[in-house]
Amino acid sequence: MKLLFDHNLSPSLVNLLHDLYPDSSHVYTLVLECLRDTEVWEYAKREGFLIVTKDADFSDLSLLRGFPPKIIWIRRGNCKTADIEAILRNHYDDIEELNNSQTVGVLTLF
Repeated sequence: MKLLFDHNLSPSLVNLLHDLYPDSSHVYTLVLECLRDTEVWEYAKREGFLIVTKDADFSDLSLLRGFPPKIIWIRRGNCKTADIEAILRNHYDDIEELNNSQTVGVLTLF
């Protein structure tokens, strides 16, 4: 599973989660941070990423466009990067289920 971390998440998550999600990247690393959400969406779709975000924008796009890409929407307020790392580690099985699902496009995590 390849995760693409949105600009509202720390780029350090790529290295912190490399053991579980080795092909992941961040919009900053890929120089996508200045693109519109629809362009990031198309990139993620083309390259086989699941988008990880704290914004509702990508969830809304999923309602309009369907999937792929699939969305992991983290609904936690201000928190530490370690908290986000823990969420993504603790929900690995749920993320894998999302990735394999034919009917679910958004996973909301708290």
